[in-house]
Amino acid sequence: MTRVIKLRQGLNLNLAGAAKREKISVAAGKTFALQPSSFVGVKPKVVVKEGDKIKAGDALFINKDFPEVKFASPVSGTVVLVERGERRKLLSVRVEADAQQEYAQFETKSACGNCVKQALLDAGLFGYINQLPYAISTNPQTEPKAIFVSALRDMPLACDFEYELEGNEKDFQAGLSALAKIAKTYLGIGASQSAKALTDAKDVEVVVFDGKCPAGNVGVQINHIDPINKGEVVWTVDPTAVIFFGRLFNTGKVDLRHLVAIAGSEISNPAYAEMLVGQSISSAVASVSDGARIIDGNPFTGTKTTKDGFLGAHTSEITAIPEGNNADELAGWIMPRFKQFSVSRSYFSWLLGKKDYNLDARIKGGERHMIMSGEYDSVLPMDIYGEYLIKAIIAGDIDKMEQLGIYEVSPEDFAVAEFVDSSKLELQRIVREGLDMLRKENS
Repeated sequence: MTRVIKLRQGLNLNLAGAAKREKISVAAGKTFALQPSSFVGVKPKVVVKEGDKIKAGDALFINKDFPEVKFASPVSGTVVLVERGERRKLLSVRVEADAQQEYAQFETKSACGNCVKQALLDAGLFGYINQLPYAISTNPQTEPKAIFVSALRDMPLACDFEYELEGNEKDFQAGLSALAKIAKTYLGIGASQSAKALTDAKDVEVVVFDGKCPAGNVGVQINHIDPINKGEVVWTVDPTAVIFFGRLFNTGKVDLRHLVAIAGSEISNPAYAEMLVGQSISSAVASVSDGARIIDGNPFTGTKTTKDGFLGAHTSEITAIPEGNNADELAGWIMPRFKQFSVSRSYFSWLLGKKDYNLDARIKGGERHMIMSGEYDSVLPMDIYGEYLIKAIIAGDIDKMEQLGIYEVSPEDFAVAEFVDSSKLELQRIVREGLDMLRKENS
């Protein structure tokens, strides 16, 4: 019998511009870019040079600390730019795609866990596996006590994975079965999800989560299924990456196509488009006005980008919302604000029931002293003291951080808390700094 876990804390924010379940065509463009910033914790070392001819699946860069971990090119073509920033930090490796794609062919065996791991390493896909603690791209020397996949995406304007799954059921199951050879694998799904490929998935334990956002966060699910203790490691895999893995074992090729939600109130026709990792997003957001905030990801956890940006390796949606720079609110705080959202019911909009809000990117207030009000607890469905953990990180108290459960969290777990925080603190950045501090201390 499938286990059902009900969560009380959380917050569902309905934003205008959710993608409709229909597919549109988006021009791919000639240039693709793989960005090391998509793989947190990796020290990239480029293994190609400008002018090199490569196939889809060939390595563009490796992890300097673990050279066996490669990162595959999404397309075949010619390397046209190794882009670097300050202090020669690698920003991207850009490839001009061939008109006719060529794929590197890999021998794939999934008879045992080590076979699966080696196949993913050879094909440059192993780096798509993350780990807790530290919320970083994992390395092959870690031995996970379990692997977790969350197929529930409940962040605002997030891509509907059930829609993405249509036509990819065979590859998804192949990916799950391969991961299950490495360690016990859990698949977290939502109470409203009914796709057979999810509810009847084989070789894994399916766990249903019934609750508000962030119930879909894999860190939240781990906290309720099998919490992490000091010294333990678990792997986490995005469901899209599971499809990538399955395609590798079914075809022997690296195929990084997936469905992406083009959403947000600034998008004229919110819908879905099939795109490649590293693809230019310019055509997808061509109609977006210059005064809009373009986000590689969802509004809660995504990264600000531009029309010249490229799709991130872990990104399943491109969103565009108003920046808010030109907003003119006459007698702002006095007005009833029927079109604004407030968790504390400060605005009269809560009287209108469930509705879609067209919110902009303004913070609406400056950073101030932290208020111990229990705000985080109301939207953080984890067995940790969120406010005390944030205070310990700010203070740099490593012992307190460990006692308060920092090994179990990732920055995205605090995304909703950051949205409701009346102190306007950048909680995700603070958690990231705390995790990096702890990793450096324990290295």
